[in-house]
Amino acid sequence: MTQLRIPAVYMRGGTSKGVFFDPADLPADPVARDRILLRVIGSPDPYGKHIDGMGAATSSTAKVVLISKSAQPDCDVDYLFGGLAVDKSTIDWSGNCGNMTAAVGPYAISMGLVQAPTDGWATVRIWQANIGKKIIAHVPMQNSEVQEEGNFELDGVTFPAAEIKLEFIDPGADEGEGEGGSMLPTEHLIDSLEVPGVGTFEVTLINAGLPTIFVEAKSLGFTGTELQPDINTKPDILARIEKIRNYGAVAMGLARTPEEAAKTTHTPKVSFVAQSQTYTASDGRVVKAEDIDLLARVFSMGPLHHAMTGTGAVAIAAAVAIPGTIPNRLARKTPDGRVRFGHPSGTLSVGAEAQEIDGEWVVSKAMMSRSARRLMEGWVRVPDPNQ
Repeated sequence: MTQLRIPAVYMRGGTSKGVFFDPADLPADPVARDRILLRVIGSPDPYGKHIDGMGAATSSTAKVVLISKSAQPDCDVDYLFGGLAVDKSTIDWSGNCGNMTAAVGPYAISMGLVQAPTDGWATVRIWQANIGKKIIAHVPMQNSEVQEEGNFELDGVTFPAAEIKLEFIDPGADEGEGEGGSMLPTEHLIDSLEVPGVGTFEVTLINAGLPTIFVEAKSLGFTGTELQPDINTKPDILARIEKIRNYGAVAMGLARTPEEAAKTTHTPKVSFVAQSQTYTASDGRVVKAEDIDLLARVFSMGPLHHAMTGTGAVAIAAAVAIPGTIPNRLARKTPDGRVRFGHPSGTLSVGAEAQEIDGEWVVSKAMMSRSARRLMEGWVRVPDPNQ
């Protein structure tokens, strides 16, 4: 069998990395396309290693991105994101990845999809096709090239790079927009979520960036300072969180039954939060309580994330901006409305603009900074799984 030779770029975006494609280089049929993309990453892999693919056997590295000229009149590119499980033969196209969003602008400029200035900041208007939302990326330019090197440090990424500024426009779900309805799908700031066999929990259910279930750490038996080894080595804890996620999906209107929710691993996410405390991050650095406003952790496609998903950061920003939510209740209030939260790899600062209109909370914009870098470009080789 002759291997396929498909143009691709391997990029880091935020604290994730994935393989970028022009959809024109892939089959038009979604089923045939997904078979190829699964083989590119190396899923499903019962050994849990992704040895025979481009993935790295984590939810942060098993990702594919499709970028094309936008069909929207006020956007430059269309961006479609797919998240792959390590051990399953499906691609979840149900939501965005905020980390990979950081790489979309640089990719689009480098591929000639967007005209950019010689120096200064290039503005890339992105249509996030998974969720039908607009994102603005501000990408630094130098000598007609995307500036990748710089002094911006992102906890969870080893080396500093150039800062990319992201604005998530109207990140909350719109009324009547697909399943799940508005930004607060239950219309409550806090709900009581009953999970048979697990317990009843106070939760904030919010659809901003990505549908997210916020729960206070102590109600789960956590402190809020946990790292991956504290949780990901304990299957009973992961099973309990997954059950909460499935029942939360039903409460948000994202699935009819918990069994149906279990088939969509990317959305929603479960995040547990706590008041600021001093803790030791995964690289051994001490994060002091006085330097953060909140503690936050998120589960991504099963395990606890090594840092924080980009869409999770958007959800945190939106929830903290709305009085009465669990994250707002626990976060230290700041004069500028931004929140610096502690995650397993360090800290991240995010912000959101929120206002109450006719009795409903609306988040017009969420902001954060990330970085991105092109790791490899050329072609991926893959046996044709459609033959």
